Amino acid sequence: MTLVDYIATHGLDTALGPALERFVELFESWNERINLSAARTRDEVHEHVADSLAVVPVLRGATRVLDVGSGGGFPVIVAAICLPETRFVALEPVHKRHAFLRTACRSLALANLEPLAERVEVHAVHDYDAAMSRATFELTAWLDRGLGLVHPGGLVIGFEAIPRALPEGAERIPYALEGKTRALVTVRKP
Repeated sequence: MTLVDYIATHGLDTALGPALERFVELFESWNERINLSAARTRDEVHEHVADSLAVVPVLRGATRVLDVGSGGGFPVIVAAICLPETRFVALEPVHKRHAFLRTACRSLALANLEPLAERVEVHAVHDYDAAMSRATFELTAWLDRGLGLVHPGGLVIGFEAIPRALPEGAERIPYALEGKTRALVTVRKP
């Protein structure tokens, strides 16, 4: 599938294609030098973008979103491109990855994204509309930890590759990714 196909699959405007392609090119350039991800081919990077696009419909309507362990920008840069009215904060304590996120913000003119070089344990703000993390923590541990980062009624989002038992109150939102079943797992803070 092409990047435009992935965008259309998630019901998003295909006019986002050029901005997402610029991100892919920037990611590939940096990934060659500092190993942001194991993705080495354009198809593998597009698959990461497609995986990240799955969260965009869930984030619609959120004003402030936290991404923990932002690494190479998946999903936070993809979401920031697709949702320019939403404010994103990206936590990435590894300095070379944080440098990439800062560069991506400048290069892609993402005024709605603030990358911070800090660990979640020291992050002082705990009243986000939504908090998400992809492949940083064990899923159940992330859902529990994320609840402390959102306001009452806020949403915690994790990415699931292998289905497992979910905690009470969690919801699974399945989607297909290159013939594999994936899911977002969400829980809302009471």
